[in-house]
Amino acid sequence: RKLWLSAPQQAARPPTPLAQSMPIELEAPFWGFMGAAFALVFSNMGAAYGTGKSGIGISTLGVGQPELIMKSIVPVVMAGGVGIYGPLIPGI
Repeated sequence: RKLWLSAPQQAARPPTPLAQSMPIELEAPFWGFMGAAFALVFSNMGAAYGTGKSGIGISTLGVGQPELIMKSIVPVVMAGGVGIYGPLIPGI
């Protein structure tokens, strides 16, 4: 749905070619908030998936080569970083 400016609204301010030719999109806030929600949800889902998969890998590695456990912590930290920076995306 598009809402055009009414005559009193157009008379209240000086007309510009851009203001006369562009309609007001009523759905724009909806899609903006939906994009922010999708960014938040999918970033946290990705962080949870990455943490789970790397945890399984660390557990498997710990059985065979326990001396390499500390070297394999990096994927867990990276997945946590995705989980922390994901909520910042909707705020920007």
